[in-house]
Amino acid sequence: MRVLVTGGAGFVGSHIADALAAQGHEPVLLDAFLPAAHAGATVPSWCEPYPLVRADIRDSAKLTEVLSTVEAVCHQAAMVGHGVDPTDAPDYALHNDYGTAVLLATMHRVGVKRLVLASSMVVYGEGRYRCAEHGVVRPAQRRWEDIEAGRFEPPCPSCAEPLASELISEDAPLEPRSTYAATKLAQEHLAAAWARQTGGGVWALRYHNVYGPRMPRDTPYAGVASMFRSSLARGEAPRLMEDGAQRRDFVHVTDVALANVLALETEPPTGALEAVNVCSGDPRTVGELAVELAVAHGGPMPEVVGGARPGDVRHIVADPAKAAHLLGFKARTTFTSGVHAFATDPLRT
Repeated sequence: MRVLVTGGAGFVGSHIADALAAQGHEPVLLDAFLPAAHAGATVPSWCEPYPLVRADIRDSAKLTEVLSTVEAVCHQAAMVGHGVDPTDAPDYALHNDYGTAVLLATMHRVGVKRLVLASSMVVYGEGRYRCAEHGVVRPAQRRWEDIEAGRFEPPCPSCAEPLASELISEDAPLEPRSTYAATKLAQEHLAAAWARQTGGGVWALRYHNVYGPRMPRDTPYAGVASMFRSSLARGEAPRLMEDGAQRRDFVHVTDVALANVLALETEPPTGALEAVNVCSGDPRTVGELAVELAVAHGGPMPEVVGGARPGDVRHIVADPAKAAHLLGFKARTTFTSGVHAFATDPLRT
């Protein structure tokens, strides 16, 4: 199968290209080389084996030309991360939502009907929580005075007692907490509308915390694993916000690439979007990640600094069952082996 990988020169997209090629498919890369993900204009060496179109996803003429040669699209192009502040919102909307709208419109004109969309765990907002008295509940909003006092667990909206986190499944309510999260949910809605209108099919892969080689570093949009590693490289202790006990699912980028290949090889729903979590199934705390990286790097142990960033959630850990059932996906890289390798993996500069 000949597949267009948007954002194909980037962190996740380039690994998808490698995984597709390894399975006998033909990846075609399209990338705008946004400064937030690429520090310079140089094409990375990992792109050399594949056709590469240097273009913005909002360029419908260039998209028409490329899409006429492929059978499916793996859409990874996006601005990612927390960003700097709300002044980033127009750029997020232009790249993530308007760019996706141009892609979908062009796919319709050309007649390409298979799409794998890079979505994200951030569409859920907070994870799934249970109150000992009231069962599964949506948590009340965390208050800044509680965070500043070291009370980090979300409270029950009925009794205000701290809640316990559980695995979140794809049918959970969606409540994005940041500009980036809002644009990722909008991408899902746009793709679902496109599928209904055209009879196309979409797998929306809700990535959890992806890490691994080629990850961008030293930008406001980098992930927590990259930021911890950069601190260690400078001889500084990784800084843990809150108390470091925030639970996440850290999934290796090669497993994310595998999930994309499986989605491309699995018949999509006709006229609909199907969302699945892409995760390791092995939840860990942010503090565990920092400690494991510090040990592997031989650097200082993490330092707890408290506080929280606007839009941060306390716990978000995924149920892997649906991806296993529908796609046959199961993560292969263990937390320990993946993090220890990441301590010296090459990053995108």
